[in-house]
Amino acid sequence: MKRASIRLRAPRPGDMGWVVQSHGALYAAEFGYDARFEALVAAIIAKFMREFDPRFERCWIAQRGARNVGSVFLVRQSRSVAKLRLLLVTPEVRGLGLGRRLVNACLRFARARGYRKVILWTQSELDAARHIYQRAGFRRVRTTRHASFGKPLVGEYWELALN
Repeated sequence: MKRASIRLRAPRPGDMGWVVQSHGALYAAEFGYDARFEALVAAIIAKFMREFDPRFERCWIAQRGARNVGSVFLVRQSRSVAKLRLLLVTPEVRGLGLGRRLVNACLRFARARGYRKVILWTQSELDAARHIYQRAGFRRVRTTRHASFGKPLVGEYWELALN
């Protein structure tokens, strides 16, 4: 399936539930994360929906045909800093550049809104996502060991200064 057949759009009713469910199921199957990860995603989504400011924040849903196949969020951290959250690409469309497209949509929006920096938090075992972030120009600035989501992990904090 060609990259052009996947469109990025604003969320519609039901999409936020899809984001929570998809993260929970995918991360359990692929990385062994427990229900606490899905709870974290649900909390992030609830906060986004409660406090959403369309002037400075966005969510993109990737859709192929009638199916959702990806998502990403950009939220306001401060006047000058935005945070990239909840990047997800479903297995059937991996390798088509969708993760890069989603991250680039965030970065274009962040620049247009005058943010000076974009930050994110990920885990050291998420190699594909880390590769996308690195290719986009993000740099890892710090790591922390933690025991979350049912297993020991190394959290990584990344940032990208915007021109």
